[in-house]
Amino acid sequence: MAAALVDLITGFLTESAIEWEPGARDGEIVASLPGEKKLKTVVSLVVDEVALSVSAFVIRNPDENHAEVYRFLLRRNLRLPGIAYAVDATGDVYLTGRVPVAAVDVALLDQLLGVVLAGADEPFNELLVLGFLTSMRKEWQWRVERGEPLHNLEAFRSILERPGDPPRAVR
Repeated sequence: MAAALVDLITGFLTESAIEWEPGARDGEIVASLPGEKKLKTVVSLVVDEVALSVSAFVIRNPDENHAEVYRFLLRRNLRLPGIAYAVDATGDVYLTGRVPVAAVDVALLDQLLGVVLAGADEPFNELLVLGFLTSMRKEWQWRVERGEPLHNLEAFRSILERPGDPPRAVR
């Protein structure tokens, strides 16, 4: 049954034009889901005889405001079907889930990957502001002082910009 599910998953990913490759563990498939705020979300799908386990990195351990970040994530957990935010031993944030093998079909797989992508991509900028604003301000100031490009911080210009900073980049 596990081999058939691996075939179902790889077929679905291929038909959906989602980049994937075999993982390092038996039954593991690693897929890259393209995002808008977070450029991509890498998802590990591990199939064994009993379940399909899903895991995706969201953000590293926040530099600040841990309680606010975790409260934000716990509230979002209430709306995530089949997946939940979790924190590893180092404080990095992941989305994780586990589904019985017998329940997995193309429709569930599509929903599961959609929830993972939404859970990693939609709140990404807000999580960065909650957990890394001081670092972002330092990075912005460093780039402005040295005339470095600001393009990767443009989404945060409204909270980082100070009088005298260069005008918005022309695209």
